[in-house]
Amino acid sequence: MDTRLLRTFITLARTESFTTAADELHMAQSTVSAQMKVLESELHARLFDRLPTGTRLTETGRRLLDEAAGVLDAEARLRAVATEDGPPTGRVVLAAGETLCSARLPQVVVTLRRTHPGIDIELHPSGTEDAVAGVRSAQIDLALLLEEHAEYADLQLACIGHERLVLVCAPDHPLSGHDRPVDWEELARESFFLHEQGCSYSDRLARQLTAVPGAQPRLTRFGSIEAARSCVAAGLGLTVLPQATVAPMLADGSLKLVPGPTLPDVPVQLVRHRKRWESSAVRTVRDELVRSFR
Repeated sequence: MDTRLLRTFITLARTESFTTAADELHMAQSTVSAQMKVLESELHARLFDRLPTGTRLTETGRRLLDEAAGVLDAEARLRAVATEDGPPTGRVVLAAGETLCSARLPQVVVTLRRTHPGIDIELHPSGTEDAVAGVRSAQIDLALLLEEHAEYADLQLACIGHERLVLVCAPDHPLSGHDRPVDWEELARESFFLHEQGCSYSDRLARQLTAVPGAQPRLTRFGSIEAARSCVAAGLGLTVLPQATVAPMLADGSLKLVPGPTLPDVPVQLVRHRKRWESSAVRTVRDELVRSFR
């Protein structure tokens, strides 16, 4: 069996869209459709329900998904054994949120390119849900999550560091340079520009603000940290972000710290599949991530 069919099967199962799967695999949509017809013919089973809203795995498809990932894992192991005498080489797909992709991972990539030029790192900006799905489907080798509490039976999570959170505003905002810490009651009367829902530290702040009796904070959520940061720099309100993402703006004075309640650091969780074999390239990247964050 052509293992390319299995890669397409796994990608389509995760994306539930022929169009999205084709984009990710750099194929024409008709090629994805044709490959799935070939695979279903070889297996004598229908793997997907084709619906107006997208595709859904059939019960048979769900049963075969882990087996398909296992075949691809075995193929990767076979290829690695053939070249294991040399230095680590190959592609490693790493998923992480926008915060880490922009502020932390570029230096990791620079270091690995210098020390292990044979490793090609592919960064995928992803939220928690997409990153977890990618690791499960073998589309992603490693993922980094900014999550306080996360537990998955089939995945291994290890806390490799923490990101400090800061509350910031524009220099001309009334809370800039406040002579005393601001309490939750005062903050709950402000406007906030936060990262999208699903961002653990933004969701936690939103819960704390709305829990204040009589609170009516104005909360605007963005899919981009840059958008939230720009609105705050323009004097429209406040935001909470990892210090690493606002360090340059704090240094040049375009943002100011707001003295307020203590915000707990956010753990950085390194995620890998419990059962999947790792190539020497993946292990090398994992070790460098642990070293750099600690």
